[in-house]
Amino acid sequence: MYQHVLLVTDLRDDTDLVATKAKWILDTTPNAELSVLHVVEETMIGFGYELIPASVLHEEADNERCAVARGRLAQVMARNNLHADHVKINTAISGRKGIVDYCKNHAIDLVVIGRHKRTGLSAWLAGATADSILPDVDSDLLVVQLAAE
Repeated sequence: MYQHVLLVTDLRDDTDLVATKAKWILDTTPNAELSVLHVVEETMIGFGYELIPASVLHEEADNERCAVARGRLAQVMARNNLHADHVKINTAISGRKGIVDYCKNHAIDLVVIGRHKRTGLSAWLAGATADSILPDVDSDLLVVQLAAE
């Protein structure tokens, strides 16, 4: 029995497919707590050979993107009749880092995440976030296979 389920979403058009799987898990585990996470990748600024997050220079740097994400996430929650104990829009240097850090800090039992099929050059360059978090997340993962990008 899972006690704390984390739904990770990238808020793309197929987000509802992943949310449906999370809803199914929650319906079968009525006492489980639900957290929902969307990671907004930080805007990076280059200074010579170094990159630093724009938020270091200006606190409002990613606020607009977070506000848009918050609105889209509320729509996803309503469409899928999901009621979360925690809804979080995090900024991080990468989606991978944001997810791993959240899992480590919040005792997550199960991560529900989508994975877009990638082939060729895009698979080699970008990879999949779901694949990249596997070595660093101690919880179970439910990976929902999504259409190719």
